[in-house]
Amino acid sequence: METLILSRIQFGANISFHILFPTITIALGWVLLFFKLRFNATGDERWMDGYRFFVKVFALTFALGVVSGITMSFQFGTNWPGFMETVGNIAGPLLAYEVLTAFFLEAVFLGIMLFGFRRVPGWLHTLATFLVAFGTTMSAFWILVLNSWMHTPAGFELIDGVAHATDWVAIIFNPSMPYRLAHMLLASGLTVAFLIAGLSAFRFLVNDQDGSARLTLKTGVVMGALLIPVQILAGDLHGLNTLEHQPAKVAAMEGNWETDTRVPLILFALPDEDTRENRLEIGIPGLASLILKHDVDGEVPGLNEFVAEDGTPLHPPVSPVFWSFRVMVGTGLAMLVLSWTAAFFMWRSGRARLNPWLLRGFVAMTFSGWIATLAGWYTTEIGRQPWLVNGVMTTAEAVADVSAPMVLTTLLVYLAIYVGLTLAYVSVLFYLARKAAKGESTDPLTPSSGAAEVQLVPAE
Repeated sequence: METLILSRIQFGANISFHILFPTITIALGWVLLFFKLRFNATGDERWMDGYRFFVKVFALTFALGVVSGITMSFQFGTNWPGFMETVGNIAGPLLAYEVLTAFFLEAVFLGIMLFGFRRVPGWLHTLATFLVAFGTTMSAFWILVLNSWMHTPAGFELIDGVAHATDWVAIIFNPSMPYRLAHMLLASGLTVAFLIAGLSAFRFLVNDQDGSARLTLKTGVVMGALLIPVQILAGDLHGLNTLEHQPAKVAAMEGNWETDTRVPLILFALPDEDTRENRLEIGIPGLASLILKHDVDGEVPGLNEFVAEDGTPLHPPVSPVFWSFRVMVGTGLAMLVLSWTAAFFMWRSGRARLNPWLLRGFVAMTFSGWIATLAGWYTTEIGRQPWLVNGVMTTAEAVADVSAPMVLTTLLVYLAIYVGLTLAYVSVLFYLARKAAKGESTDPLTPSSGAAEVQLVPAE
């Protein structure tokens, strides 16, 4: 395999591992703030038990996100020097804004959030939780500004092949940024909703007397049930924006080869780029036109429009984009069915209690948000090919001149480490959930047996 392909796989592996953790911390910080505010308002210690459990999840997730993010950033120099050489005047400041306005905010107040409950006034601990949550969201904002600009660049000019900013407002609020930001924040919320519901359901299955698990399970179920329809709407708006600015990506997502009206929504197919057609196609007539144009007779662009005169495709690889999109949508529909079913039974019974089958369903879907996020990310990023910055520079123009065996060696090392860390992370979360369900503390600051107990009362 050539250096370009190996470097793309390596960067894809790094970013796939890294994105798992910010996807959790972005929304989990706000959920922790909700738990703390509910404890302050009610004095119900179960809310604080939920806070103490999930703040450990947050801390572990944050640590892995920081480490993997540092590793990923080094690749701009080692594997993709052409990127910064061409667009560094724009990418550099945006990455610096992320560090200055977000990461430092998280890092400074994280210690108070983790260890300050018994050591600082209650209002300060609540404020620290808010600032950490705000910091994670600001971090997502700046990263998504840069990513969106790479898809829909604006507010710059090229001078001697180097991009120079001419309008920072246009750069930050580029055409796809609002849609991409909303879609990602909602994806984080859904990831956390099912993480909380899954771990809480696991605790409930271990010990159905686990009081705090009842509250956190209800929180996860309600979050999921409320956010999934909003995400579907946001996804539709994002798709319309993508159709306007990156029609080749949408054509690959739909597996549509010919520009036509009444284009079917393809449920299943095997796209064949050699013959430029789909095999074993199953579709619903006219539905793709209805979704994308809001008109069953609307014209939808086909992949054959994006081919050079010599026959070279000017569109992304079709099969990866086609199938990633369907995995994302399929996972979202499973989230919709499970969360709404659980919410209905909770509403009908008036209790935060579910039958064992639904509980096992949530345990099985604990990390379903990861699957949907990765599938959506692959759809977006592979769908941008062959461009690195859309219309400005291709991926091939940015890759480093290093040997393929060198890239392959580091790729294999990364993959081995990432698989091990992911398995360890998942195992630790379920270990913590089991211990919490049994009432066994994993907090080194908790008084040992026989020591004086600390009375937890709301400080506000």
